[in-house]
Amino acid sequence: MAEQQLDGGIANAGQVVRVGPHVLRPSSPHSGSIHAFLRAVKDAGFERAPMPVGIDADGRERLVFIDGEVPVAPYPDWSQSDTALASIARLLRGLHDAAGRFDPEGFTWNDSLADPAGGPLVCHNDVEPSNVVFRDGIAVALLDFEFAAPGRPVYDLAQLARLCVPIEDDFDQDRIGWRPADRPARLRLVADAYGLDRDGRVELLAAMNDALARIEAAARRSIDAGDPNAVAMLNRTGGIEKYDRRRRWWAAHHDQFAAALL
Repeated sequence: MAEQQLDGGIANAGQVVRVGPHVLRPSSPHSGSIHAFLRAVKDAGFERAPMPVGIDADGRERLVFIDGEVPVAPYPDWSQSDTALASIARLLRGLHDAAGRFDPEGFTWNDSLADPAGGPLVCHNDVEPSNVVFRDGIAVALLDFEFAAPGRPVYDLAQLARLCVPIEDDFDQDRIGWRPADRPARLRLVADAYGLDRDGRVELLAAMNDALARIEAAARRSIDAGDPNAVAMLNRTGGIEKYDRRRRWWAAHHDQFAAALL
């Protein structure tokens, strides 16, 4: 059966394909751990992630394809709606509720984007529009668990907010196709849809700092290592200077986010 290349991704760009009812993608040293986790959350009632089939003889992992729309940058307007954002946050809450039934001890994980504080719950850590399947503008499944690792749910939510509110300097927001929006209100929407109480909202604000620092450190490691996909993506999205711009923008607007959230 012919292989159909699927768009999106950074490290695996151009290497993820659909073959009939399945998706094939490069495996990693952590694929076994991720597959065990995906099976566990399905058994716990979360059926909104790809079900693993196994590892093929050529080393690629095989998963069940999930039908729907997966937006890529520049993101279409429907994927930037408040309705879409709230549905992503609710989807992540469902994953976290199911993940509480899985013990990550004894497994290995990719710590590139993992919560620096650690935690007992396996989190996705990279929930952004091109890792979400939508139907009729509503998020119905999460994809690409490559960076899954144990951490705090609030840190995973902070990474979602960083990527989907988004937390970004205006220059870089425009560059990657995000339209102007009331971003403090969108962060509040994320907290509301996820179901955070007041203490959780205070933790979310603090976790935003960890999320911003973690992705910058990961990007700088990839650049230093000469990863061609990471370099190409960085050049398309504002260069290494975007991290300085993002940090300054977040510091300048932090009080507005706090006021909206709390």
